[in-house]
Parts: sequence; structure tokens; C-alpha cells
Amino acid sequence: MSSTTTRKRRTFRKFSYRGVDLENLLDLSNEQLVDLFPARARRRFSRGLDYKSIALIKKLRKAKREAGSEKPALVRTHLRNLIIVPEMIGSVVGVHNGAFYTTVEIRSEMIGHYLGEFAITYKPVKHGRPGIGATASSRFVPLK
Repeated sequence: MSSTTTRKRRTFRKFSYRGVDLENLLDLSNEQLVDLFPARARRRFSRGLDYKSIALIKKLRKAKREAGSEKPALVRTHLRNLIIVPEMIGSVVGVHNGAFYTTVEIRSEMIGHYLGEFAITYKPVKHGRPGIGATASSRFVPLK
């Protein structure tokens, strides 16, 4: 390549949720935001948030406010059924999976999903060799 040709700068894809940019999402009122969500989330918000969900969102706000420019402090919760809203972006949440807390850093792509989707509750199967009793032919293995 010759030095006269200029290199094309790499452009990153701008995030949008259902056609609305992230900056505009943060400015929307709760009613306008709920209109963008799918039916299950709309129903959930129309029936109202319980005090536990509201308390968690307040804790996340406080952690972000106190953190300043660095990463906010971890906020632990058992609320796996909380729907992620744009206000929570950048927060760090410890989501309980039944045994321990899984650290989840909330990003813009997670909007509209449940917190529990990011904390797996089971240990994935690692397939190895079959053990005794796995198949009918394994009955006839001599124990010698």
C-alpha cells in the first residue's frame, strides 16, 4: 500500500433498542419505555413493581452515584425476575443462582431481559465415558 492512500477508520455499530438510540432511551419516561417492551414486560410493568424491585433500583442508583467515574460497587440480589431497564446500564449486580452470587455487569444489549437469564442455575453437562448401568451391554462387563 502506498502512503498516499488514507486508511478507512473502523466504525462501530451504534446500539438501538427497537429503533431508539441509547441516548434517547435514557430520556424516555417510564410509560414511553414500557410501550417499547414486548407484551410480557408491558404486562409486568402495568401491574406495578413491588417494593423489592424499587429498592434494588434505588440501591443501583446510589452505587452508581457514589462510584463517580469508576465501576460501581456490587449490589447483591435474589430478584432474578427483574426486567433490565436503561437506567441500570453500567451497574454491577450479584444475581443469586441458588448456590452463590454470579456477578453480572449490565450492558445496553441486556435491556428488556430478566436478570436471571445471565446467572445460570445449573452446571452444564460435561459428557465423559459412560458409567456402569448406562447401557444394556454394560451389564455384562466382567468385574475382574
